[in-house]
Amino acid sequence: MTSTAYRVHPSPVGDILIVATDEGIVTLHPLRAPLGVEIERLALALHAVPEHDESAGGDVDEQLDEYFAGARRGFDVVLDWRLVRGFTRAALEAVRDIPYGETASYGEVAIAAGSPGAARAVGTACATTPFSLVVPVHRVVRSDGSLGEYGGHPEIKRLLVDLEQSTEARGAGE
Repeated sequence: MTSTAYRVHPSPVGDILIVATDEGIVTLHPLRAPLGVEIERLALALHAVPEHDESAGGDVDEQLDEYFAGARRGFDVVLDWRLVRGFTRAALEAVRDIPYGETASYGEVAIAAGSPGAARAVGTACATTPFSLVVPVHRVVRSDGSLGEYGGHPEIKRLLVDLEQSTEARGAGE
């Protein structure tokens, strides 16, 4: 039986729910609903009720803090992909290849995922990812370069893109 544990970590984009199994992080995203609702939804999907454990996910909280401080450009975490299937996984794997501080269009990600013309499906993958931040779906933008949504919070997407671009600009000036 796989153990499942969770914790909540504060961040500049709100409280982040971190849920881990013995296989890795199964979800990491800003809370979209009250904690109890999120845990209940995950318990149904995972067929196990996550238990609160402040060590869930290892040092990912430190990595998140470093990211928001502009000191980290990527995450060194093992992901448990059990909640992700089919093209969604291919799309999210392609998103992981978008360099820090850069963006790619939904269409470009579809091509990288091996399904040209599946830009809308990439949008769905980004909107439903269980792995915000550690899989940088905020780097995926519309074909006209506009940011678009981010789970109904375009201001968070703007904050993340601006954080990365300003960090890159500071690094280029050093």
